[in-house]
Amino acid sequence: MAFIPKPGTTFSSVHQSYKSMPELLPQRRLPRILVVDDNLDTMVLMRELLSRRGYDVVAIPSAMQAEEEIKKQLPDLILSDVIMPGKSGYELCRDMKENPETRLIPFVLITGLSDREDRVRGIEAGADDFLNKPIFPEELFARVKSLLKLKEFTDELETAESVLCTLGLSVESRDPYTEGHCERLALHASRLGQYLGLEEEAIIALRRGGYLHDLGKIAVPDEILKKGKNLTPAEWEIMKQHPITGENICRPLKSLRLVLPIIRNHHEHSDGSGYPDGLRKGEIPLLPRILQVADVYDALRTVRPYKPALTHEQAAVTMREEAAVGLWDEELVTEFFNMLQKQEQVA
Repeated sequence: MAFIPKPGTTFSSVHQSYKSMPELLPQRRLPRILVVDDNLDTMVLMRELLSRRGYDVVAIPSAMQAEEEIKKQLPDLILSDVIMPGKSGYELCRDMKENPETRLIPFVLITGLSDREDRVRGIEAGADDFLNKPIFPEELFARVKSLLKLKEFTDELETAESVLCTLGLSVESRDPYTEGHCERLALHASRLGQYLGLEEEAIIALRRGGYLHDLGKIAVPDEILKKGKNLTPAEWEIMKQHPITGENICRPLKSLRLVLPIIRNHHEHSDGSGYPDGLRKGEIPLLPRILQVADVYDALRTVRPYKPALTHEQAAVTMREEAAVGLWDEELVTEFFNMLQKQEQVA
């Protein structure tokens, strides 16, 4: 309930009333900074300087120990020396940037090296910034503050994406026959992307698309969503709007730009008979076609109100036949089953 001052109440009394109210908001977690430096003096100096500024600082003397610390708790910022025994700062940076779980953590390389080649090597490793030795406190604080603000914005975007993915799962939970569908679809689609040699950004989009592809069904009434088959023309028109609805929900997040075509186009058919835009094979982007193959396979392999679950072999025959008449991408269907066969052989 809002605090409404009585007539005649002065600003100072209102301010005092707010000050006396119990703290209702949760306390923000202190930003966690990981310092990696084998020089004890430098490590202690940076820990003291940053701790005095109110940061939660963990200081580690080697890259290997840093990796163990990162597994325990992800930092908000990493400050690492370049030349260290064992794994160098370059190698630690590259490993962090290649890992989807840590690639968005700002990474600063601290070095006494001034050659252009050393800077280029750091940039190629994925470093977000550099600090030169000797370290000047004012420069250290300015860089840290700027990068932590950037990390805060990134975390807010990731939180928004997590909320949307949770909404996607909530749509799935409305139908007991599709339990686990989003998770399986995210797994199969991203693995197919890896098998095809796509870049990491596309693989991440496929994984997110697995959770978000049917988000627009949140606007579809239960009586239509659970009916499954035999929809009336009016009901079918409502159902066909869900890819557009899902796209509109996710459009404000620029980080989901590669996911938007997946959401909108995953019900298009190669022969032009799909929806919502009636696209043909050459017009349908690759990522929606990849997710579509995984989506169809999972649908065939699970029980639905209108059909029993097919075996793997039956699903393969059905999908190849449907691809041949223009529903799915024939090449991707072939690659998908080749991938599953190789996975089975490895297992």
